[in-house]
Amino acid sequence: MDVFRILENVRKYARHPFKIGFVGNGEPFLDLEKLKEYLSFIEDHTWIRAYTITNGTIPLKDGDYAFLEEHHVNVGFSLDGYRELHNLYRGHTFDMVMENVAHYKAVTGHYPTFNVTVGRECMEHREQVFDFFRSFGSRITFSRMIGSYGISLEDYWQFMEEAKGSLSVRTGALDCTMYGGLCGAGTNNYFFANGKVYFCGNCVDLPPVADSHISFFDLEKMHLTFDRTHCYKEGLCG
Repeated sequence: MDVFRILENVRKYARHPFKIGFVGNGEPFLDLEKLKEYLSFIEDHTWIRAYTITNGTIPLKDGDYAFLEEHHVNVGFSLDGYRELHNLYRGHTFDMVMENVAHYKAVTGHYPTFNVTVGRECMEHREQVFDFFRSFGSRITFSRMIGSYGISLEDYWQFMEEAKGSLSVRTGALDCTMYGGLCGAGTNNYFFANGKVYFCGNCVDLPPVADSHISFFDLEKMHLTFDRTHCYKEGLCG
């Protein structure tokens, strides 16, 4: 996949404003120099904004954090809360992540945003989680954990309503119910992988809806009608 070709298509055809996420295929800071090349490629197009999400375990140099700040990259750190909760699913990385969060703030003058996975333990100790993040004053993206260790959408919405009482919470729009928004399956949330197209990234274990050579004109004809306050896949699979 030629990333520069994708970025060139964004520069030519995307409507203003446009946001690009450098996420989803592992830790982005493992290939930091490539990421910096991509950001430099789009730096003259001020209407293109970028974000990335790091697990926070890789220490960067002052100049690297400064580069991301100068290019207006929203850097999110994956941090699930206080030490015991974070280390439960992310190994014993809490101290390392916090050290890099402090370094980021020392260079940029502000804390990063945070990405928090909400599972059963987070629900049970939510007041402690809220207290932990309140001191940063940063925007928080709470992502619902799914699968055998996950929580129901109803419990997640309850958690989100409580979190909004004291934190700056990202709720999203037509995006994904996992991130506090509406389900965007079959509208603006198509997922391309291995020559196939799926309604979203959460649907990759369902049959594809088309081959990846399909035109966007034909793809948009597959509009889905359902209650978008609920997840399309969960509605199918129960």
